[in-house]
Parts: sequence; structure tokens; C-alpha cells
Amino acid sequence: RLLSCAMLLGASIAASAHTFIYSATLTGGDEVLANDSPGIGAAIVTVDLDLLTMRVQSIFAGLEGQTAAAHIHCCTSAPGTGPAGVATAVPSFPGFPLGVSTGTFDATFDLSDAASYNPQFVTAQGGTLGGALNALLAGLDAGTAYFSVHTDVYPAGEIRGFLTAPAPVPVPAAAW
Repeated sequence: RLLSCAMLLGASIAASAHTFIYSATLTGGDEVLANDSPGIGAAIVTVDLDLLTMRVQSIFAGLEGQTAAAHIHCCTSAPGTGPAGVATAVPSFPGFPLGVSTGTFDATFDLSDAASYNPQFVTAQGGTLGGALNALLAGLDAGTAYFSVHTDVYPAGEIRGFLTAPAPVPVPAAAW
């Protein structure tokens, strides 16, 4: 009986994870300055506040240049527009495929580790990892953070997209 209660409690805890998902479609037209790159891509960022992790998944193809870096920038002054500094690891996400025009990426980062952030971003957020985490989360929630892939042809960024959360499910559908 105690074991079954413990199993139910464990299932309940697992079901109440604090996970947030953001996604973006990446294009050259969304860059600052917009460009005519035929490159396209997508990114999904999953933040788990229970584990303090951020899983970053991306796919991209047809870039004019060879990849030189990829990261999340945060936070612009208005949702869906403008430039921002790099918030995540610099010069690029560790393990991101460099020197290619087509590729995929899937890695999970520890948000309690300073290596997951740009040191300048941490400094700008009061010099603490907690401040950096809170600013990044606020930017993701506000639509002022974006994923960008930089190449040798477009060093400022060949394709980018603002990360947004999916639209909420209407209440009657959520009951199902």
C-alpha cells in the first residue's frame, strides 16, 4: 500500500513538471538587416524549470553560407522586432554544426551553469545566473528572444526567428 502511494505521488510529481516550449521558423527576411537568403529553418526550445535545463533543437537547410555560430539573442525592445545581444553561450552553442549549409542540432543545457550564458548577458542582468535566467525566461515569454544562425556570408545572421509559445488550448478542449 505504501509503495503504491509512493508510485502515485511520483507520477503526480512527474505530471506537474514546469516545462515551457517555444518555437520559431527561421528565415533571412526576419534578420536585421533582412536578407534574400534561400535558407530556412526551425527551432524548438524547451525549458524545464524543475531540472533547470533548456533543450535546444534546430534544423536548417539551404543556407548561402557555411554556419559560423548559432545562439539565442535576448531581449529586444518590442516583441518580434529589432536586434538584441547574445544571451546564450558564445561564440555558439557547444556542438552546433559549424561549416555546413544544412544540418540539425539537439542539445540540452544546464541553466544553473554559467557556461550556458554569454558572460556579457549575465553582467547586464545584475551579474548573477538567477538574473540571467529570469531575463531569458521573461524574453522568451514576451516574444523578445530569437534564435539566429550566423554564416560566413551573413556574419550578423543569415536566418532567425522569434521564439514564441504555442497558443493556449481553449478551456473545453483542455478538459479532454
